[in-house]
Amino acid sequence: MNVNQLAENIRQWGRELGFQHIGITDVDLSQHEALLQKWLDNGYHGEMDWMARHGMMRARPQELVEGTVRVISARMNYLPPDAGFAQTLADPSLAYISRYALGRDYHKLIRNRLKKLGERIEAEVGKYGYRPFVDSAPVLERPLAEKAGLGWTGKHSLLLSEDAGSWFFLGELLIDLPLPVDPPAQDKCGKCVACMTSCPTGAIVGETVVDARRCISYLTIELDGIIPEEFREAMGNRIYGCDDCQLVCPYNRAAELTQETDFHSRESLAQQPLTVLFSWDENTFLKHTEGSAIRRIGHEKWRRNLSVAMGNAPYDPEIIAQLEAAKGSSVTLDEHIEWAIRKQRQRRQDMAIEVLPSSTKRLVRIIQKGLSRDA
Repeated sequence: MNVNQLAENIRQWGRELGFQHIGITDVDLSQHEALLQKWLDNGYHGEMDWMARHGMMRARPQELVEGTVRVISARMNYLPPDAGFAQTLADPSLAYISRYALGRDYHKLIRNRLKKLGERIEAEVGKYGYRPFVDSAPVLERPLAEKAGLGWTGKHSLLLSEDAGSWFFLGELLIDLPLPVDPPAQDKCGKCVACMTSCPTGAIVGETVVDARRCISYLTIELDGIIPEEFREAMGNRIYGCDDCQLVCPYNRAAELTQETDFHSRESLAQQPLTVLFSWDENTFLKHTEGSAIRRIGHEKWRRNLSVAMGNAPYDPEIIAQLEAAKGSSVTLDEHIEWAIRKQRQRRQDMAIEVLPSSTKRLVRIIQKGLSRDA
């Protein structure tokens, strides 16, 4: 078997299966173990106990699948045409959903393509050991992808590529074939810190280090229960995930568009009014999120996140009416609904004060400040 030719064939087969970049690396991630342990020791994983439960196995693919000597890392772009990021964020009455989640759930699609790649290799070389993964195992996929030459780790901790920015998914095929490895990618962020300074909640606490407990993606997706009040206003209208650190990245300005129509935005989710999405009962939620990554958070967390966004929206009597009508389904949801109602009423009060003469307005503000201090 000519391993060099096989590696080249694998890249070609990967492209035929819809991957934009295929890279090959060894399994040595020992240099990442201390950083991973420090991140865990700092509690940056929040309630994601499974991150700590698997410990250093994440940095040891050979322990995950016995016999593994190489990892084929694959990239698939997901940026659709007419993504409409800025206009959704700019209108606080609309719900902002992270770009990756507006289309079909990528996990199954990419895993099936990786399985086909594994089968194509088997047809060429005969029986061998392989196993595909897409966020389905404790493995450090970004360090592996970086070693395989797919990109470098940006200061926001996401993988970056010159031609695709960070708008892509990753998947891995663990194999027991000693293929030649690709050179790692070189860091090209330079002195740019746009992603770090743009994070609404200050979650990027160091270069490539994210405190998940402060990250809006974690707060809206991974966190069960009550969202800390200190982060709610900063969440704005982001109801599922957050793309801010990606939106400001210079490498994302000319990123390649996806060739997969499954990743195009669903009309029922993209740029929808908060009140429309909040009005969905559980059956409607399940119907509109079928085949979507969003479904896994469930209807209650969906409404919890929407409640926070509605509290941050401009005053709207319909919002208050919807929130009032939704009270009583759970203690957790009620906590966010009550907060949102208070914010909406405060906004209505502020609007009433704004139309007063300047002298009266100043007097009201002084009284409000005094009442607030006494409280």
